[in-house]
Amino acid sequence: MGESQGGSGGYGKEKAVFMIRFISSNKHKYEEIKSMMENAGIEIQWINMKYEEIQEESIDKISLDSANKLIKSIGENFFIEDSGIIIKDLQGFPGPYSSYVQKTIGNEGILKLMEGRNREASFVTVVTYWNGARLHQFRGETNGTIATSIFEGRNFGYDPIFIPEGFNETVSLIPISRKNEISQRGKAIRSFIKYLKDSGSEAKRDEI
Repeated sequence: MGESQGGSGGYGKEKAVFMIRFISSNKHKYEEIKSMMENAGIEIQWINMKYEEIQEESIDKISLDSANKLIKSIGENFFIEDSGIIIKDLQGFPGPYSSYVQKTIGNEGILKLMEGRNREASFVTVVTYWNGARLHQFRGETNGTIATSIFEGRNFGYDPIFIPEGFNETVSLIPISRKNEISQRGKAIRSFIKYLKDSGSEAKRDEI
């Protein structure tokens, strides 16, 4: 598994030299990833669809299984991204169930569960990429704490209640460029970008 490096790792805008399919039904996630990857010269073709996810405690295993099942229908050169927030005092909950929990009890419900508990948490992102020959995974993780209340700003997912380590405000209030530098998604995507650039021709197009 390719581990991400936590540096700022920003990329200036480059001419697109890669084209990769991204499978997701989440427009916000697509837009964040599109911005980071296009700045590195990688063009994204968004395939807006839901895909099967097994019930499993490991985000890495869930992502691997989903990508493996998509190979037959999607073909070569695609990736998926799965994320989850892991709360230490809730034995890792919601973890792989983060999307479902967000849709059901939401951030308000998480704050109620956290009353009187240790607020340490981490956010994990796993990118799984199929290059036509094998699956590759790239992982990013950001440690932090759960806030005591909801701080609205960019109200995406758990951003309004997650305070990254070294910050005194939630992700929802951090400028998007800075968020991409320190977030688990940014770390995983930078590791993925590095792999693509190092591997060279796997996803190259002759013409853009």
